Order: sequence, then structure tokens, then C-alpha cells
Amino acid sequence: MILKRDPFLDLHGETRDTIEYLVKDFIQDNLKLKNKHIVIIHGKGQGVLKKKVHEILKKDINVETFHLNGMNLGATEVILKIMSKFDK
Repeated sequence: MILKRDPFLDLHGETRDTIEYLVKDFIQDNLKLKNKHIVIIHGKGQGVLKKKVHEILKKDINVETFHLNGMNLGATEVILKIMSKFDK
């Protein structure tokens, strides 16, 4: 469930070639800020951006899980692996 306070990255207007850097940078920023829940908006369209976003998320070791938002198929909800001071 997307909450209004969840940080989001809107990829509308971007190309498949540019989003890899944007998504990885967004994840790194949110790891530093200890934001566990983030949202990536890729739009519905032909599904090209969605497919590329999901490929990136599958490979990222900092991503715990991700799924399409049930109410908005143009957005993917992501849960990051946030390390606590007790994790080693």
C-alpha cells in the first residue's frame, strides 16, 4: 500500500537507457536515509519501463521485495533491506 509519505521516483518521460542510473541512485539515497518503503512510478504504457525497472530491482541486493501496486499498475512498491545497528 502506497502511503503519501513514501518517497517516490517518477520515471515518466525517461527512456529505458536512462532509468538504470536513476533507479540505482534513488535506492542508494533511500538506504542512506533509512527509508524502507519506496515507490517507483514507471507508468503503464507498453510496459517497457516497468520491465526494465523490475530487471534492475531483481539484481539489486538491497531490495528485499517489490510488487506492482494493486490500485495503480503504473507503480511498483519496493521494500529495501535496511540494516540496523545490530545487523552484521
